[in-house]
Amino acid sequence: MSELFIELFSEEIPARLQQRGARDLARMVGEALKEAGLRFGDARALSGPRRLIVVIEDVPQKTPDVSQERRGPRIDAPEKAIQGFLRATGLTLAECDVVTDEKKGAYYVARIERPGRPTADVLAEALPEIIRKFPWPKSMRWGRHKLRWVRPLHSIICLLGGEVVDFRIEGIGSGSMTRGHRFMAPGEISVSSFAEYEDKLREAFVIVDGDARMSAIRQQAQKLAAAAGLELVEDERLVEETAGLVEWPVVLMGEFDESFLEVPPEVIISTIRSHQKCFALTNPKNGGALANRYLLVSNLQSADGGKRIIAGNNRVIAARLADARFFWETDLATPLDQRVAALDAITFHARLGSQGDRVRRLEALARELAPFVNADEEEAALAARLAKADLTTGMVGEFPELQGVMGKYYALKGCVPPFIAQAIADHYKPQGPSDSVPSEPVAVAVALADKIDLLANFWAADEKPTGSRDPFALRRAALGVIRIILENELRLPLSAFLEDRVRLSPAFDAGKADAGDIAADLLAFMAGRLKVHLRDQGVRHDLIDAVFALGNQDDLLMVVRRVKALEDFLATEDGRNLLAGVKRASNILRIEEKRDKRAYGGDPDARLLITGAEKALATAVRQARANAKKAIAAEDFAAAMAALARLRAPVDDFFDKVIVNAEDPTLRENRLKLLARIRDAAATVADFSKIEG
Repeated sequence: MSELFIELFSEEIPARLQQRGARDLARMVGEALKEAGLRFGDARALSGPRRLIVVIEDVPQKTPDVSQERRGPRIDAPEKAIQGFLRATGLTLAECDVVTDEKKGAYYVARIERPGRPTADVLAEALPEIIRKFPWPKSMRWGRHKLRWVRPLHSIICLLGGEVVDFRIEGIGSGSMTRGHRFMAPGEISVSSFAEYEDKLREAFVIVDGDARMSAIRQQAQKLAAAAGLELVEDERLVEETAGLVEWPVVLMGEFDESFLEVPPEVIISTIRSHQKCFALTNPKNGGALANRYLLVSNLQSADGGKRIIAGNNRVIAARLADARFFWETDLATPLDQRVAALDAITFHARLGSQGDRVRRLEALARELAPFVNADEEEAALAARLAKADLTTGMVGEFPELQGVMGKYYALKGCVPPFIAQAIADHYKPQGPSDSVPSEPVAVAVALADKIDLLANFWAADEKPTGSRDPFALRRAALGVIRIILENELRLPLSAFLEDRVRLSPAFDAGKADAGDIAADLLAFMAGRLKVHLRDQGVRHDLIDAVFALGNQDDLLMVVRRVKALEDFLATEDGRNLLAGVKRASNILRIEEKRDKRAYGGDPDARLLITGAEKALATAVRQARANAKKAIAAEDFAAAMAALARLRAPVDDFFDKVIVNAEDPTLRENRLKLLARIRDAAATVADFSKIEG
């Protein structure tokens, strides 16, 4: 068993593509090894600005020998069939055996023995093809090469057990040579294993492991901030991005003029992050306000301690912040409410009108939603009317990620109440699984209106997500509606709102589609997102399916509460035993109904209940079903489960003492009807047939 070590060394790979590229390389190499019949140990995928690295442990030096027996045609088969069999096996007729079968007669059998191949040969064939077909989102050609790669490819290391696997692609031959840091150690380095490679590159100012580079950035940043009495504004995505830009991270501190702090802090953070990949700092002695200092990550350990690098960054950031301040001051000249009319000139979607059209829809919908979220209708309508106005500002044009946030600041300058301004900022939330949801009533109304309008209109326009394609972020919008409803414990008749919004959509054509059908399809999509959300929280998928099978998907809060109650019930001994009894009853019914080609419904005949166990079960089922329905109507799902729990003893007693398939067909039918009543009683809370166990 040997170590397989591969490095593809190139010009700088975009940071966002590095980790994915390394994973793809590991996957494709692993698939090639498996296709050759090789089993191997752990695989690691590493990446950096100029290299993709794969290390696979315990790779055999040779593929396994193959012994295969292949059955051929009968000996009296047409000559064409026999010749085709021989071509496929690579044997002659004399090399094939003849086997006689009593039923099928005599036929040819080919016994093929293939010795294993050196793994190096397998890799030498597979790797050039892997490199040629590498799935970069975008690639380029350079010089006279026909090879397409994300950036010009310079060298390839491919070592199996320390020996070079020899192959060439577009004039680039595999070997054992790499290079260190572009400026601090640019010379060639010879390696014979990954461990040696990692050690020698660290001596050459290259940290191979991306996680190690990220850790170094975090530690240096925290230490430098603490030394200045400041605190780092955490930004894990920026840590990951900068780790993909440098091979030897050196964190430095720069500063900008305090006068720029008059600009909203989000603008400063976005400016230095987007343009210069720098981290913002806050001053705990000033109430956590933004400081006029920042941290940058250099790829160079300079002799002057980074002074020239800092000075250059300070000049660039000053220019960027001056631009931001210009946008801020210019935008303030036009009050936010006076910008609403300009939204009519901005297209939202070719079939759904302008942003102005959308804002009018949001305003109307926010009014309708307000009573359901305890918000004032007029306040919700005002927040919705102003929610998209900042799209006309220069600041949002420069920093689209600040939409909503800038609307809040411009609204506050226009003397809008703070909670209305905050609703403008919060109506885009949540923008990801880790983002918080709005909780203030007006913000909740506008956030729901924004997402429900988005979903209903794109469904009306038949612009639904397909596979991994979701250009309008409709999955995120659906999850946003779900989280807002659940985390604020809202009771919302979703289907009515969705159908109404579909019907009012500019893209809806009543002559070609039914609004109810479109809304039902959208609700089913949202139910699917709810299932994913619950599974991500650790809820069993079968319990989710058991509740969703009842078909009531409109009130999401009630669906979740019912799933939770079912989960708690089945964790008890009564719940587990009743589940077994209900599933037993359902299985008997399923078999007998299939055999008899009929369903057993309706109440059993009390006169035919001849045993005490039958009579006791009939009474218990009737009472449990009535009590469970009453509890469900009162939305007391725990009480509904408790009502069903009382069936455990009579169900067990019935199966112990009563033969369901009695010889008397009348008694048999009556007992099957009794089993059907057990199934019906359980179905008041869930479809127990969907539950595993």
